Amino acid sequence: MKRALMVAAALTLSVLSPGMAHAESAPGCGPVTQIGSTAYIQTGTSSSSIVASVKQFKGCGKNWAYVYVWDQYISKGRSFEILTAIYPDGANPAGGVRQRNKQENWSKGTNTLSQCTRASGTFVDLVGDPSYGYQEFTDKRC
Repeated sequence: MKRALMVAAALTLSVLSPGMAHAESAPGCGPVTQIGSTAYIQTGTSSSSIVASVKQFKGCGKNWAYVYVWDQYISKGRSFEILTAIYPDGANPAGGVRQRNKQENWSKGTNTLSQCTRASGTFVDLVGDPSYGYQEFTDKRC
């Protein structure tokens, strides 16, 4: 029984922690490489309340933030908004992009590779509570 629980936990972690992305394409840049870990936006305390992933990428001499809203939330057909931005240490957020009802959202590329930065994703359920945003940050990368 204990071994079965350990296997189930390992499988869950492998699904929720895919690690570094190989390469994705930022708008106007082409292939970029993920830096740091993936963060997860949750609207509750259970793993079933995860609605989106947040990642930070580098490429074309810039940092990029990226949010992907999970299929299980998209399939609900609810209206939502996401905001994606890069947060340099000790500075205001940069490159912010806000979109409504889009599954993927890229920030603008920021000239912050020489700074410590985190990517941020904010998710707002426009049906449930449009006045509240669930925000999550990736780990800091220097």
